[in-house]
Amino acid sequence: MASGTTAGRPVAPARASRTNRVRIGATLAGLTLFFALALARVYTVDPFQAAAVTNPPFTSLTYGIHAFLWWDKSKASLYLDWARLMVFSHVKQVFAWEDFEHQRGAWNFARADEIVSEVEQKGLKLVARLSDAPDWSHPSLEGHKDEDFVDAPPDDLNDWATFCGTVAERYNGRIAAYQIWNEPNLTREWGNRPPDAAAYVELLAACSRAIRAADPAAIIISAGLAPTGTYDTTAIPDDVYLQAMYDAGFQQYVDVVGANAPGYNNPPHVSPDEAEASGSQRFFTFRRVEDLRQIMVNNGDAARQMAILEMGWHTNPGLDPSYAWYAVDEATQARYLVEAYQYAADHWRPWMGLMTTIYFADPSWTPDDEEYWWSITTPEGFTRQAFLDLANMAKYCGSRVIPARQPDSPEALGLVPVAPCD
Repeated sequence: MASGTTAGRPVAPARASRTNRVRIGATLAGLTLFFALALARVYTVDPFQAAAVTNPPFTSLTYGIHAFLWWDKSKASLYLDWARLMVFSHVKQVFAWEDFEHQRGAWNFARADEIVSEVEQKGLKLVARLSDAPDWSHPSLEGHKDEDFVDAPPDDLNDWATFCGTVAERYNGRIAAYQIWNEPNLTREWGNRPPDAAAYVELLAACSRAIRAADPAAIIISAGLAPTGTYDTTAIPDDVYLQAMYDAGFQQYVDVVGANAPGYNNPPHVSPDEAEASGSQRFFTFRRVEDLRQIMVNNGDAARQMAILEMGWHTNPGLDPSYAWYAVDEATQARYLVEAYQYAADHWRPWMGLMTTIYFADPSWTPDDEEYWWSITTPEGFTRQAFLDLANMAKYCGSRVIPARQPDSPEALGLVPVAPCD
């Protein structure tokens, strides 16, 4: 039988082809839609896995300020009033071991008692940074604290655990959170010895166990790490050091992972990728913490929250060339700090909790001190533009929003109190 005929009648191939084309077209359209949706999903998945954080220790966001309350009592009272005026809920204070136990077994709680009580009376919450080991605790080291290094781990971790546990027991339920050490990835914070992440985790574990035994409700935060590109016996990059902490199992000893986030000369929206593409370094960005968060996710720790323990921009006008290259003016410092909190509110919740601005200035600082130029106040008791703008910006805490306010409003002038976020 000839092709194309049936019983002598021609077949209608055109109609069959049209049907097939419709079916093929529908199939292609469906596949196109499928791949488009799949591609869209790839680009909308959160690489930082915010949804994994279901029980955050801190309200997201929690607003904190690093203050110096120990020596000047009148300034301490002023600073706590300022924190309230800013509508910040948490104040971070160094609880230096050397001030509690200057000699082994000779404890002095007088000033700490006053600070804890005054923070409570002002309706604020305290974050205590436990650090600054006394010279007697590390006799194996040559040199002395503040002359040869900033801090050094003790020779006997039992002494350190005793300090941590003693403080936590005395202030049970009265200190909201503990930061354990500061910047151990720098040799100057590790007794002029090469930084050692595994050794830091041992120090962290000893302190954590002691605190949890004395005050199980207290939040424990790992040390803020210094953003640095130096990788030798003097420093280890923060991302490399954090991974080494995971390798040593540090996460079992903390509730929150700490980070330090200076913005250097980049505005807060600049990503590490953008900085790198422009010839800069990833760690020269406020958003460097996203690199650290990715390490948390890669290590299966996405459910844990982060805290920024130091954030800010430097305003050194050129007195010290070491810092002048990334200095900004005071107006820019103020703008960047406000934008940093806004960026976190828009992109980092709920995996970002506490965010701590530096500093209410130590009354003893002079313009020769690096820290003087990070501060949002002056040692003499004056405020800089950043203080005013941070006080008046909108604040986002869980489902609550505290709206931005005009500088001359009754709330901004302190005539009408506003409850802080947390």
